[in-house]
Amino acid sequence: MSATRAFRSVTAALVLGASLGAAQAQGYPAKPISLIVPFSAGGGVDATARLLTAKLGELLKQPVVIENVAGAAGTIGTQKVARSPADGYTLLFAVASPLNVAPLVAPSAVRYDTFKDFVPVATVGTSPFVLIGKTALPARTAGELIQLAKAQPGKLNFGTDGVGTSLHVTAEMFKQRAGIDIVHVPYKSGPQVLTDVAGGQVDLAVLPLTLAQPFIKDGKVKAFGVTSLARSPSAPAIPALAETPELKGLEMDSWLGVLAPAGTPAAVIAAWVSALDATLKDPEIARKLGEVAVKPQLIAGPAFADYLAKERKTIAGVVQTAGIKVE
Repeated sequence: MSATRAFRSVTAALVLGASLGAAQAQGYPAKPISLIVPFSAGGGVDATARLLTAKLGELLKQPVVIENVAGAAGTIGTQKVARSPADGYTLLFAVASPLNVAPLVAPSAVRYDTFKDFVPVATVGTSPFVLIGKTALPARTAGELIQLAKAQPGKLNFGTDGVGTSLHVTAEMFKQRAGIDIVHVPYKSGPQVLTDVAGGQVDLAVLPLTLAQPFIKDGKVKAFGVTSLARSPSAPAIPALAETPELKGLEMDSWLGVLAPAGTPAAVIAAWVSALDATLKDPEIARKLGEVAVKPQLIAGPAFADYLAKERKTIAGVVQTAGIKVE
């Protein structure tokens, strides 16, 4: 059996067996729960997690405490959860980078297996990236940008938050779908990239919509399109890149979700799915998520496992074609 099939089978068993383990859940949780965010405090992932914890704690009847364990593109905190006891008291609040990008671009540095060491609990939402450019670029739309790049191959450049990140992979996907040659300029952080695009030092960038949106509204950068199939409710004036004929079907949303160490009891997983579902249905929580460009979306159990497997396949194709590798 493949790792992906085994991953789905374990997840299905957990969800289907939740009712059988109800008695085990009577004592859970009996103490505060640590939710590991594998990135620094103050970033987009951390901010989203903190919007949820008060409500989750209220529903689970124990505090849910954020613990930031940053470093190595999220892999250090992710590894900590993989090695934690599977008792429901240490969970991971994650995005794709440490789970589906790092294992492909830096396999020798990753000390966990996404499909063997974790059980997917549920997503909490998705948030698109956005392709932006400096205001001096003589292109108004994604279609015009593609034609401009084709007319001068290798002349334009794009910035991301580093080699082998989700932003880098998404930009390479855009390049591949558009059939253009633009040069990657890696930075250490998204805000640095945004500042240099606004200042005209870099031509283009793929960044989280929530990060770039204030600069877009102020006219400091151009927005060519978001990476979701449909326009974002938080920025309906910005087209989806998929609306451009050359980019039809392009989709690379940033998901946010909760995973637990492999072997976590089914009843614990069920309790978390229930709490997350109720949290996302809270109107005030949904409003606050919308303010940071996150669309609430619960994908749980086997569906979340399938989502991760499909995403891994898509990213692997882009990484292989682009030859992305972190030394």
